[in-house]
Amino acid sequence: MKKKVVIINGKGGVGKDTLCNIIGKKYAVKNVSSITPIKEIAKIGGWKGGKENKDRKFLADLKKLFIDYNDLPFLYLKREMESFLLNEYDVLFIHIREIEEIKRFLQYTTEKGIACKTLLVTREEEKNKIYGNCADDMVEQYDYDMVYENNMPLEQTEKTFMIFFEKNVLK
Repeated sequence: MKKKVVIINGKGGVGKDTLCNIIGKKYAVKNVSSITPIKEIAKIGGWKGGKENKDRKFLADLKKLFIDYNDLPFLYLKREMESFLLNEYDVLFIHIREIEEIKRFLQYTTEKGIACKTLLVTREEEKNKIYGNCADDMVEQYDYDMVYENNMPLEQTEKTFMIFFEKNVLK
């Protein structure tokens, strides 16, 4: 199987990691997020892992500072991509919220000759939720290659998302 790269996005609580785990039941998946190094730094500063709006804004603001200062999130993703290409993984899911960062990573993969698709995950009950930060609140402002409506019970989602993924990503 040729390696596949998918930038996955969606508001908090729509099931992005659950969908990645579903694919991981059949394929060797690496699942990374551009916020990971920021979370590590935030923990040193007292962040306790919360997901409240205040926590989300703190992480989004801190990430923006590091993007402007030394591009830490992008450099982290580049290292993770290089690791993915050198290992036995089939699929790399990359979580990126910010539209400009999605565009930058797509440009990077294009320059490297790596096919990459974008996926927005939505859930009806989360569509109008406001988090108070541009990273979360602007996720639907990008023109994604694919959109998956994650509105079914988990058992049904396992079947339908695998079919969706194989049809739209592996084809």
